[in-house]
Amino acid sequence: MLDTATGPRAAYRQVHAALAQLSAGELRARADALARSYLTQGVTFDFAGEERPFPLDVVPRVLASQEWDHVAPGVAQRVRALEAFLADVYGPQRVIADGVLPRSVVVSSTNYCRAARGITPPNGVRVHVSGIDLIRDSLGGWRVLEDNVRVPSGVSYVLSNRRAMAQSFPELFAALRIRPVADYPRRLLAALTAAAPAGVDEPTVVVLTPGVYNSAYFEHSLLARTMGVELVEGRDLFCAGGRVWMRTTQGRRRVDVIYRRVDDEFLDPVTFRADSLLGSPGLMTCARNGTVTIANAVGNGVADDKLVYTYVPDLIRYYLGEEPILANVDTWRLEEPGSLEEVLDRLDELVVKPVDGSGGKGLVVGPAASKEELAALRSRLQADPRGWIAQPVVQLSTLPTLVDDGLRPRHTDLRPFAVNDGEDVWVLPGGLTRVALPEGRLVVNSSQGGGSKDTWVLGGSPPRRAAAPLQHHPVPVGNAVPIEANPQDIRAHVMQQQQTSLEVPSTEVGTC
Repeated sequence: MLDTATGPRAAYRQVHAALAQLSAGELRARADALARSYLTQGVTFDFAGEERPFPLDVVPRVLASQEWDHVAPGVAQRVRALEAFLADVYGPQRVIADGVLPRSVVVSSTNYCRAARGITPPNGVRVHVSGIDLIRDSLGGWRVLEDNVRVPSGVSYVLSNRRAMAQSFPELFAALRIRPVADYPRRLLAALTAAAPAGVDEPTVVVLTPGVYNSAYFEHSLLARTMGVELVEGRDLFCAGGRVWMRTTQGRRRVDVIYRRVDDEFLDPVTFRADSLLGSPGLMTCARNGTVTIANAVGNGVADDKLVYTYVPDLIRYYLGEEPILANVDTWRLEEPGSLEEVLDRLDELVVKPVDGSGGKGLVVGPAASKEELAALRSRLQADPRGWIAQPVVQLSTLPTLVDDGLRPRHTDLRPFAVNDGEDVWVLPGGLTRVALPEGRLVVNSSQGGGSKDTWVLGGSPPRRAAAPLQHHPVPVGNAVPIEANPQDIRAHVMQQQQTSLEVPSTEVGTC
């Protein structure tokens, strides 16, 4: 927000001026109103077994128009390259034959799904929704931290954060031209509809959820409601006659597109885990026959592999013939002997990550690790170098964040969401800014105690009218109605919880 030489940066001037007019008590009152409203409306997240309101900070992140006009094309470019890679790796595998990517990198990935090989989506789209995690480095430039093209989570918090902030700071929304985010459900539904099997004029789209015990159930229900489609569980679906059907009170109804929020390994007990109660037997057969579309496609996890991540700049050049707009964070591939040796010599200086991890799990920050942790890590790297990458400790940019003792700098990242309808990759203006709430912490995931900020991209249409100043009362957020359920089979409850810590706001993780 502040430049040491000039004061408030241009994009933040009005926000800074508005915050400066509020006393500490008034700012805290607005923050408390947000938290109470989120808890009342069910905008919550499971942390360490406790249901908490999803932490939303009262200070927004603001991006200037020209800055976003650099980020959005970079995200779209990356999505197009990953789309081409997935079509290739589950098809002719030219990228391997041409020596751009070693075969061993693909076949050794725990997320490479052989059952998905040869399945061609009706409109060629496998990455209908993506979340590309970005950071700003010490020089102020944007870099890609990781790719999420399985079933990225967190967009519901973008929508809820915006609604809450618009009611908490109406004076700023009246004064600034902030690009809206409310168009996301319509864009998502259009992309899912465009992915319907050939010959289907009015496709039936459903959202497949693991159930009410999943930590991201709020997101599943919100997206289904805002798109105007049914929210279903695996037990609501069945396959017959080569098609997928949904049980309704009026009888069975054909399903054409499934926006699934269930991991690959739980999706079809015939193909994957035989004990799964979260999916429906036969889904993969119907997908292979082209009678149903599963979004995002099964097997996308290979593109999320952090070793594949190191090759994405080369994939952009190979598939698109373009130079990457957004650079990667510098990364060591530990399967290369020279790199492994260097990393082992510098373990106390680097960040080491498992290639199939998410949500900050398994990550070791060398400077903050104990000698015992580093010794154990050294043994794991030597035993399985393919399973790890290493990166320098990047000092993520900071934003003022309201904590117990007032506004303090906290590290943040940004997850823009992109929707691919087969014709265009549309990037939601802004995205989810995640913030590490503990002082000095670099891990921003909510599963590790992080929070979020509303992300404002300037340059939208002028505000229609000035809104009345906010009175210090709790503000309603969304129209979520808590839904109670009593599953008959306790095994389903357990499986729902197996994904609980994986989904928000990181990708749902599955292997096959």
